[in-house]
Amino acid sequence: MPVLTKEDRILISELNSLKGFGAKKLINEFSSKGWKVSSVNNFFDKLKKTGTIERRPGSGRPRTVRAESNVNAVDELVLNQEDAPQKHHTSRQISRATGISQTSVMRIIHSDFQLKCL
Repeated sequence: MPVLTKEDRILISELNSLKGFGAKKLINEFSSKGWKVSSVNNFFDKLKKTGTIERRPGSGRPRTVRAESNVNAVDELVLNQEDAPQKHHTSRQISRATGISQTSVMRIIHSDFQLKCL
């Protein structure tokens, strides 16, 4: 869970701009939130630099397993089975062949592959 939720950032931003509340005043007013002075001050710095409460696009952890090349590799192995009835690759075999975890293979098959087939 992020240190400051989106609702928290909106509240802090509005109270700072409308009433001039600083970090310590906000923490005293909303002691049940568990905010830290450094977190609120870091948010103020970010707000001054960017002018927005939103995160920068692409600032999160990259989703490398669900990259288009990996999705295509799994789709290729699944589609190769359609012309050979009674023959199929298990998710474990596909996982070994692609180097993608079995859980991610299943996730790709159930979400991305099914969307392409519709």
